[in-house]
Amino acid sequence: MNFRTIKAPSTTITRDIVELEKDTGNIYESMVIIHKRANQIGKEITEELVQKLQDFASYSDNLEEIFENREQIEISKYYESLPKPNLIALQEFIDDKIYHRNPNKK
Repeated sequence: MNFRTIKAPSTTITRDIVELEKDTGNIYESMVIIHKRANQIGKEITEELVQKLQDFASYSDNLEEIFENREQIEISKYYESLPKPNLIALQEFIDDKIYHRNPNKK
């Protein structure tokens, strides 16, 4: 997933409820869809961050030796500055980039 290209705001803004229930007809169903997508995005971001930070992992047993790695700090700061998964999922839902279906409805 390329979450860097999504133009999601980095802060929370007020949304129109009618806009959020346009596809489903139910605000609660829309929120469940956004929540599930946010969980997926959060897991993807976490896995990618852990994979990048493992390159800098030191496996020494000495707790007194703590090394400060500049690249590791920069990677962490970058991921902290990204929009939260909820905001990315909400923007995807508004832009109709999330495929969803309800198996109970025909």
